[in-house]
Formats: sequence, structure tokens, C-alpha cells
Amino acid sequence: MTRPPVSQTSRLAHRASGTTAANRMVPEETPVAFSYAGTTHAVMMASPADFEDFALGFSLTEGIVADQQEIEAIEVEDLGAGIDIQIRLKDKANTRFQARRRRLAGPVGCGLCGIESIEEAMRSVDAVGSSKLTLDADDITRSVKLLSKVQPLHTETGAVHAAGFYVPGMGIVMAREDVGRHNALDKLAGALAKAGIDGATGAVVVTSRVSVEMVQKTAAIGAAIIIAVSAPTALAIRTAEAAGMTLVALVRGEDFDIFTHPDRVVSGVAKHVA
Repeated sequence: MTRPPVSQTSRLAHRASGTTAANRMVPEETPVAFSYAGTTHAVMMASPADFEDFALGFSLTEGIVADQQEIEAIEVEDLGAGIDIQIRLKDKANTRFQARRRRLAGPVGCGLCGIESIEEAMRSVDAVGSSKLTLDADDITRSVKLLSKVQPLHTETGAVHAAGFYVPGMGIVMAREDVGRHNALDKLAGALAKAGIDGATGAVVVTSRVSVEMVQKTAAIGAAIIIAVSAPTALAIRTAEAAGMTLVALVRGEDFDIFTHPDRVVSGVAKHVA
């Protein structure tokens, strides 16, 4: 299934030298519904690309399945007004999912990544503290620079987020883009799972701020390090600390801040924020 991820639009470009008519490429976004057992569970506004990665990654990072083997099939249907992704779970996973739905209160909605209750939003995070992965300061700055080189949609539009997976000595081995930062990370999670790449072997790198959901999803991938160009929230910091995750943020050139578990950055450390 193919939908163009970008469109051309006309604009009036106002500059100090005057105003002129011009064209510009802008990103598309479309409603994407995730349906399990024929029932819509969540609806996201997302870039129309990498649908199977998105469905698999969302299912994994939201704890709907433990691994991709619990998914029987993923079928993508273009409804015109949006995309419906039908995800068929195998018996045990489907039974677990139905029990989970019965426990949750309130109507299905698109709130916080399809989460239906406060308890679900504040779910426990996978512990990643046993990871032995370390990076040095050059790895941190290099990962962000390399991610900027594998963002074709952002290069064209200047208006989408990216999530990449950095492996020391290899660089960015996988990256996905989307108008939504959570969506980009979910798509990355699905792509890594499909490729059989162990999340413990590298660091997640994102172009956005770090909210608690980004920490939750990074932990679900199995990565013990998240690197971001923008700042974290207080809840994200507390959650990363509790999960044993190293949270590096505000990467600006050679400068960055380490908010949690600085021991994984082994040399040339920039300032650690206590």
C-alpha cells in the first residue's frame, strides 16, 4: 500500500526583500486505526508510511504482545479517509488482550497512544539496568549527527520527527520518520523486531523531547540508553532512573546533559545533571 508521505502546496513567502508566491513540500498525516480482533483499540494521526512496522512496534511497545511470534497476521486497508490496520493475535495473546480490555475503564480513544486508563498510562517499565552497553562522548554526538543524515522526509519538509538505533562501531543501523514522535519510535521498534536486531545492543536516538512514553517505549525495545536533541520531562527522568536507563538529552554539537545513570558514558563526559 502506497500513499505519498509528502505533498506540494502553494504559499506566499514573505521575506525582507518582499512577498512572492512559491511552492513548498509539506508532510502528509492521516488517521491510522489499530484494530485487534475486529475492534478498534487506538487511532493515531501519523505519516502514511511503514504501516506494518508501526503496527508491530505499537503492539510490542504497548505490551499487547510479548514478541512478534504472537501476531498471526497484519492486514492494512486503505479506507480513503484513513488507514485501518487489522492485527490478528494468536490464541494466548488474544485471550490476554481481551482480559486486559475488560479490566480497563472508559471508551476506547486515542488519548495517550490509545491508553484507556490512568493505571495503563502509568504502567511499570521494563528494567534495563543489567545492560553492559557503554558509549563515549563521541558516540553521543555522532549518533545525533548520523541520524540527521537519514531523515529524507525532514530534509524535504522540515516538519517530521525521527527515531534511530545507534550501535557503537556501526552507526545508525535503522531509522524511521513520522509526524508524531511516538509514532516514529513505534515504527523503529517494529523495524528492529522484523530485522531481528536486539535492542540491548544499541541506543535509541530521537529528534524530540523525552516524555515518559518515550522512556516506556525505549525500555520495551530493550535499549538501556536514550539520546535526545531536546529536553526530558521530570516524569521521564524519574521513570528512566527507576528503569536503570541512561537518559542523555539536549545534545547540541559537542555538548549534552546526562540526567540518569551516567556510568554508561565512559569517557569525555559532558556535564551530568544531578
